[in-house]
Amino acid sequence: MMSEKFFTEWFLPGIWITVQVTVYSAALALAVSFLVGTLRTSPLWIVRFASGTYFEIFRGTSALVMMFWMAYAVPSLLGIQFVPMAAGVLALGLTYGAYGSEIVRGALAAVAPAQREAGIALNFTKAQRLRKIELPQAWPEMIPPFNNLLIELLKGTALVSTIAVADMTFAGNLLRLAKGDSAPIYTLLLVIYFVFAFLLTRGMRLLERQANRRMGKTPPEKTGFLSGLRSKSATDAVTGTGGAK
Repeated sequence: MMSEKFFTEWFLPGIWITVQVTVYSAALALAVSFLVGTLRTSPLWIVRFASGTYFEIFRGTSALVMMFWMAYAVPSLLGIQFVPMAAGVLALGLTYGAYGSEIVRGALAAVAPAQREAGIALNFTKAQRLRKIELPQAWPEMIPPFNNLLIELLKGTALVSTIAVADMTFAGNLLRLAKGDSAPIYTLLLVIYFVFAFLLTRGMRLLERQANRRMGKTPPEKTGFLSGLRSKSATDAVTGTGGAK
């Protein structure tokens, strides 16, 4: 299906480019999420209005069209020329950062009002309350939705192939055009994206458990079919009902 030369010169570098785009876009999205999300909780209406406007614009536009706009419209409008990867990273990071800002805003809003009142009683400034009280409590609640957002961003990196970034989807399309065989190529791409998503999920689960431990919370019990069978077997062993009919 795939010659050794094509695999080493195109497909492996394409996987590495996908990893780079994911990491850079995720870093930008995380920064934007916290910046815009915290600004949307500001007591100043003008700050809330500006950050809310950003959120609505990027939530309501297509990431693919934004990528084309960054790559092809910005040079003619502003005279700024982005390399294709930079255009893709900016479009993905700013778009998914807008979605992430809602996660941050919602988690901060869920912090108990008594906690904020305690910070006010201690004469903390708004920034001190945010850093020492609100964000540490809100962070564990942000991780599960951020996990979903990160997976969506990973899958969204395939869009950079449309602006000639040689990621693994771009390499797969080249191989399909050369070989004329779509099924094995796209099946391989699906498997690779799934493996990446699975690894990201496991990493975020570990991060979530660590965050809960730091807050003194008991990690949630593992769920799933196998966990349920183990739990049932343990219960039967204790109660002696395993063989009861």
